[in-house]
Amino acid sequence: MKQRIITAVIAILLFFPFVFYGGWPFEVIMYIIATIGVIELFRIRQTTSYPIPAFITLLLLWSLLYKDEYVFFITKTEMTLMVVLLLLSYTVLVKNKFTFNDAGFLVLSAVYVGLGFHYFMVTREANDGLTYIFYAIVVILATDTGAYFFGRAFGKRKLWPEISPNKTIEGALGGVLLACVAAFFFHMFFPLDKPTIIVILVTIVASAFAQIGDLVESAIKRHYDVKDSGKILPGHGGILDRFDSWLFVFPLLHFIHFIS
Repeated sequence: MKQRIITAVIAILLFFPFVFYGGWPFEVIMYIIATIGVIELFRIRQTTSYPIPAFITLLLLWSLLYKDEYVFFITKTEMTLMVVLLLLSYTVLVKNKFTFNDAGFLVLSAVYVGLGFHYFMVTREANDGLTYIFYAIVVILATDTGAYFFGRAFGKRKLWPEISPNKTIEGALGGVLLACVAAFFFHMFFPLDKPTIIVILVTIVASAFAQIGDLVESAIKRHYDVKDSGKILPGHGGILDRFDSWLFVFPLLHFIHFIS
């Protein structure tokens, strides 16, 4: 626990100044973090032995992170389709040593991580972006905290034992409840340009998606039989272990036009 706290404090001191400052330094940091996240997925599936597909996937990741729709005079959709065709072509060039499943995993990895961090950067540039960023972070942290303590105190029914044996239905509901309480007080002191009832309703959905994001990353690790996505954060694991909920919550808030 001591190591986790020390790592968390150091990470906050290093990361959040860039969030506050914004601009290109913030974007550079986000590109680095997202790149590490995708490389963690490479290692989880052990696809690091395919440098050409890995590099092509990183190009797709960086294009998805880019704030504009056009990348090198083509749209992001066209870039994604181009990468799909290149990776599928590579399966033929290496006589299927690099497989269709490998290609699909790499494309989905870039989309999964790229879109999540893209919308985090877009949030920073939105109207009152910092407030929305910290609203989302408060909801995520409150969800994690509520799920942990409610689960320990009242947890009886397993939520999804095949994926995450320690999570309970009671803990999940407690996470949503604490997220709503935290969002309510956050909205009181740092008002969002939304009615309180809308903030609470969105918080319920966002809290649920935060837990889904956590379960998705747990499912990936369990499928490939790894404990943590990486070791870059002592006591916490990898980038994906810390940002798994973020990758779901920030896109959601844009998809439902809570952030514009």
